[in-house]
Amino acid sequence: MQGLPIGMDDFAKVRKGNYYFVDKTMAIRDFLDNHGEVLLLTRPRRFGKTLFLSMFYYFFAAAHGKEHRELFRGLAIEAAGERYMEEQGTRCVLFLTLKDIKHRNWPDMLAKFRFLLSDLYDQYAYLMEASIFSQAERRYFQRVHDGLASPVEMEEALRRLMDMMKRYHHQPVVLLLDEYDIPVQQAWEHGFYEDCMAFMRNFLSAALKTNPSLDFAVLTGVLRIAKESIFSGLNNLEVSSVINGTYADWIGFTPEEVRALAHAQQQDAALPVLHDWYDGYRFGEQEIYNPWSVLCFFKEQGQPQPYWAHTSGNALLSELLKQTDPVQEENLLRLIQGHTVTAVLTEYTIYPELADNPDALYTILLLTGYLKIVSRRLIVDTWVYVLAIPNREVRSIYRSEILSHLSPGRTTSYLMTTMESLMAGNAQAFARGLQEILMKVASVYDTANREAFYHGLLLGMTTLLVPEYEVKSNRESGLGRYDLAIYPTHKGQCGVILEFKAAGSPAELLSKAQEARHQIDEKDYEADFRIRGIHKVLKYGIAFCGKQVVLV
Repeated sequence: MQGLPIGMDDFAKVRKGNYYFVDKTMAIRDFLDNHGEVLLLTRPRRFGKTLFLSMFYYFFAAAHGKEHRELFRGLAIEAAGERYMEEQGTRCVLFLTLKDIKHRNWPDMLAKFRFLLSDLYDQYAYLMEASIFSQAERRYFQRVHDGLASPVEMEEALRRLMDMMKRYHHQPVVLLLDEYDIPVQQAWEHGFYEDCMAFMRNFLSAALKTNPSLDFAVLTGVLRIAKESIFSGLNNLEVSSVINGTYADWIGFTPEEVRALAHAQQQDAALPVLHDWYDGYRFGEQEIYNPWSVLCFFKEQGQPQPYWAHTSGNALLSELLKQTDPVQEENLLRLIQGHTVTAVLTEYTIYPELADNPDALYTILLLTGYLKIVSRRLIVDTWVYVLAIPNREVRSIYRSEILSHLSPGRTTSYLMTTMESLMAGNAQAFARGLQEILMKVASVYDTANREAFYHGLLLGMTTLLVPEYEVKSNRESGLGRYDLAIYPTHKGQCGVILEFKAAGSPAELLSKAQEARHQIDEKDYEADFRIRGIHKVLKYGIAFCGKQVVLV
């Protein structure tokens, strides 16, 4: 079997190393048949954007064209016809990534830009020797190359390098820019957004707007930063995002590609697990799997885990979660339960306005890969979207992120300890832990005799037990419908049934808890456990009144 290119983002290394390559080269044909001047591709992190852009580089770049042509031997673009392969190795290409521009203040970020541009210019040092350029142009080139350029000179660095490349090679330049939005995200997080935006607006607009040296440009990122903020006056921008669904199969794995990969890894039987854990994304009408997690799954011999967790920071999402109101918190808990949420999405991002837009949270969750679009409808002149969690992996990641938001100052390990007390039959320890969580995070408005709030909170907590246990909510069993049940997935473990009641006053707490416990036996909620062959079941009646709890 071929090796798996986990974490590899250089197309040539993947091909020369004989790694398994999910063939995305038909995107080159699609692009050649119908491309504009500037294309922005926005997709979630770890979905293969850099490798995709690297593939474009090796196809179009003129340097060592014959050698690069060998990289496409046997791939779909070669089979598409010679008229496409005639385009291989014919362009002057400039490839730049901003993925490492991650700094906590503007002077350090500007210094990083200076180093980055110095390294970029060093790749084209031969231009300094060309007699076609004036002394002033060569002096400018030398300053950027030596890391001595001023901020204003740096803003013009891309455009002026492209101009010199065009004049030297007698053809316009293809610009490939990876992770274009990383600097802006970092600047917003650390409080120097305006300084960074002023630089980035000039830096990118100079290269992309009415630039006669530009052949075409392809940019990648996670978020679409508002045109008015960073692409001011740029009228030639085409955007492909998870919302509009254009070029949907270019990035990420389609079901057909996953089936072929599973067959190549001799793990065809793993397809249902892959579907459950890593499928469910929808870009336009295209069903998409998370490619990073699929590759890691096969690398780990078919062991399902939330591989996508902690693959990069997400400060923007964390900040939005800190600002949630009670309605949003309830919606987030409902999402964990498998329900949907309805929102008006804004495809572009203006960072200073995020806090004032109640739907911004759902937009960011979608663009960063935590939600999927289930459906949409046009109401008057506004598109309204129905959103849901795409798969089991993301639901697992949601547990820690949302529960940590609902329980500031509490770690997942503390919550897990509380849940372990429940599963061990230590009712008093579980009740103390639950009481402390309610006192710490719940509002009196949340707990005003609303059994649904307590149900949602407990359901969110029990998902910490997945995949060792299977959690079911509001399911029929015996003669009724239980509130919450936890089924073991391994022999020897016990199951749990929980029934909730909201008391009208603290004096009613004990009687309500006893009523809930009696209901479990009266309705024979244990029946479904017996059918599954589970004979050891812990049964709890829980009563709530405001922030007080009694468990029997």
